[in-house]
Amino acid sequence: MNLELRDSPWARDKSSSNSPWARKMRITFCQGVLAVAITINLLILFYISRLQQRVLHRHRDHPHPSAHQPRGLLRSGVTVLIREFEDFENYVPDVVRLFVKHKPELPIVVAADRLPYPPMVLPGTPNIQVVVLKPSPDQPAHVSRPETYVKTEYVALVPDGVRVDSASQLEQMLEEFKASQAQVEMVAAPVQSLAPLQCLNLKVNLKEWTADYTAAPPSSKVCAALKGEAVILLRTRDLFNLSMPLAKPMLTSLFIQASLWGWAVRLLDVSFSALHQPLLTSSHNQWKADNLAKANRLQLFRDFGIKRVVLEDGKEQWFGCGKETPRCFGTIHDDTPEYLYQNRWTPPCCLRALRETAKYVISILEASGVRYWLEGGTLLGAARHQDIIPWDYDVDLGIYLEDIPNCELLRSADSGSIVDEKGFVWEKAIEGDFYRVQYSERNHLHVDLWPFYPKNGVMTKDTWMDHRQDIEFPEHFLKPLVPIPFAGFLAMAPNDYWSFLELKFGEGVIENPEYPNPAVRSMEKGN
Repeated sequence: MNLELRDSPWARDKSSSNSPWARKMRITFCQGVLAVAITINLLILFYISRLQQRVLHRHRDHPHPSAHQPRGLLRSGVTVLIREFEDFENYVPDVVRLFVKHKPELPIVVAADRLPYPPMVLPGTPNIQVVVLKPSPDQPAHVSRPETYVKTEYVALVPDGVRVDSASQLEQMLEEFKASQAQVEMVAAPVQSLAPLQCLNLKVNLKEWTADYTAAPPSSKVCAALKGEAVILLRTRDLFNLSMPLAKPMLTSLFIQASLWGWAVRLLDVSFSALHQPLLTSSHNQWKADNLAKANRLQLFRDFGIKRVVLEDGKEQWFGCGKETPRCFGTIHDDTPEYLYQNRWTPPCCLRALRETAKYVISILEASGVRYWLEGGTLLGAARHQDIIPWDYDVDLGIYLEDIPNCELLRSADSGSIVDEKGFVWEKAIEGDFYRVQYSERNHLHVDLWPFYPKNGVMTKDTWMDHRQDIEFPEHFLKPLVPIPFAGFLAMAPNDYWSFLELKFGEGVIENPEYPNPAVRSMEKGN
């Protein structure tokens, strides 16, 4: 019977691939595949929808700066900003967890020059953000701007390793700041450490490229700067209105900029403890941190244009040129160095080199029996400041032509450039018949020696420059030469230097200072 069925036409038609029944079965299978594909697509669309919702929520929490919300609108409260830490060893995750433990919704921003490595394990909540300050070409500009993420009216700058004992610490700082913000722009809570927090006075003079720290009285509570570890609280707008709000070292940068705006900081009785003392656990890591701090400090002062720092103990630190580096400015055009266009005067490192070179050259001339005198603007500086003019860029000395053979270095310079045992370079100037002594082979700050000779009672020379003061003068101004204070020592000068200077520069030149070429840059414009 079974054979009959298989052999029957009905059975053959049913098993045939072209039969209606088979076609019906094939369509049903395709529909199943289609149904599975539709289901997968629906799941994908659901996931994308949920992801978009999360992005929208995150965007609401951290809006783009161009959002319709007014840019200046900040909500009340404090954002913790952690900036100063080392990638290779830090306690930032512990600091963050302690803050969040006492106040879970507290906004915290960790700002780093580059993505921290090894990676930081931080709570994955929207109120905690890591901001990489170095822009990336595949990211919009606001992503690397920390002010995008700080939406509170106040910000607390928290150093690494701070232990938070209660939520009231920041709240108390904020209350005291609000009570004293008419007098100060910042408040500070010390971080207990091996070195107590010290209150300092600070005077920054960008025109003279200097920062001068002095110790404040021990009882002082209002300071221009602080030395040591502290939590600083200030207005968010004030912080991000600074030109370099997060430059490192953080407190050094902050107080230098604050000093220029006349800000002050009040020391509070609130204090924080430290998670670990010392902060770094190995001498190698401490060595790395010290080197990085030194490099950051050097870069900061270069960026700010500060070349001389006087510390509170009176010691000096220099961040400008030296014998092994080029001078701080380039070729002079129109008798007007580039720094005058920046409303600045001669960098103090350059003045120091000029003083050193002048003192050395004068000692050689005196030992050799070469008669010399302070000339031109150098004599003007001695008469007015007992020093080099604060914006001058070289030193000029007149010498008697007939005395040149007395000095071996000058004689040798006639045959070519000579580097003496002190590293000074003696040479015949290419601009004319005079001599030049450079600070070093790398640093071309210099003293020019102008040979004069008497002719019918008048001092003259063979090379003249296109300067108002470069003129002949009666020899009686040099008979006799007289000592005058200059740059920390005594140098020889014409006997009636006041009349000598007015002959060369005009009446009232000592009492009325002016830049070398007022036609292109005058003191009135410079100020």
